[in-house]
Amino acid sequence: MRFDLTDLRLFEHIVETGSITGGAARTHMTLASASQRVLGMEADLGTPLLLRSRLGAQPTEAGRTLAHHARLVLQQMERLRGELGEYGGGLRGHVRLSCNSSAMTEHLPEALGAFLAQHPQISVDLEEQGSSDIVDALRAGLCDIGIVSDVVDVEGLQHFVFRRDDLVLVVPRGHALARRRRVVLAEVVDCRFVGLAEGSPLQHHVALHARRLGKRLAYRVRVRSFEAVCRMVEQGIGVGIVPKAAADRSPSLPRIRAIPIAEAWAARHLLACVRDADALPLPARRMLQHLLAPAPQ
Repeated sequence: MRFDLTDLRLFEHIVETGSITGGAARTHMTLASASQRVLGMEADLGTPLLLRSRLGAQPTEAGRTLAHHARLVLQQMERLRGELGEYGGGLRGHVRLSCNSSAMTEHLPEALGAFLAQHPQISVDLEEQGSSDIVDALRAGLCDIGIVSDVVDVEGLQHFVFRRDDLVLVVPRGHALARRRRVVLAEVVDCRFVGLAEGSPLQHHVALHARRLGKRLAYRVRVRSFEAVCRMVEQGIGVGIVPKAAADRSPSLPRIRAIPIAEAWAARHLLACVRDADALPLPARRMLQHLLAPAPQ
């Protein structure tokens, strides 16, 4: 076999994007050049690596084997580049980081910004996904570090507490519950809710606990961000459930009340997950160490 690193990186990108076109674009290569490289790899091996269709390209069994080893080789090269880079006056590399909505909007910006400021030669591919999708991506080797809710199954992954992410009930200042120190879901499950959009893992989590009470949440409106939930609550549209950090940062805070939910399912943590911390490329290990450092007060 005469595969070079560009071949391996291209093939990894094709598998990740599901098409030769997407893989070529991510590798900064023309479609014709990418297609020729794949044909050359298949000719060298004597077996197809991709099943091509009008919907894209999926790896064959041989292709999946190549993709697996391509990831290992490229990760090892990242480690080599990073560790040798320290001798050359600067750490170089990139980190693939995936996180859920709460981490993306409330907890990660400051931590990631500080890390990038300290390491100007490291770049980050940051993707927002649901927690379940992130752990699947980690297990498949499609990202280096994932920030997920502790309600998902992280079996087989190393995981560390990143931040507390407790949920609170937000109500308008004049609401009947506004003076309460804490609530439980059974007390508010019949209220009209401002919810997050269909497909939101957090909203699914809340709805699941409502169903365990034999109830379905009644949504007056569903929006796409925690800030939008708080703004709708401020207008008296309904009540909502958001992370405490989102409520504390909301411009609506003077006109809403955030009430702790006194149930175990609302006392959440965000977890930083990896497949094997010791096997991470050096830039990713540095980022993991930074993320797990105590947050500045």
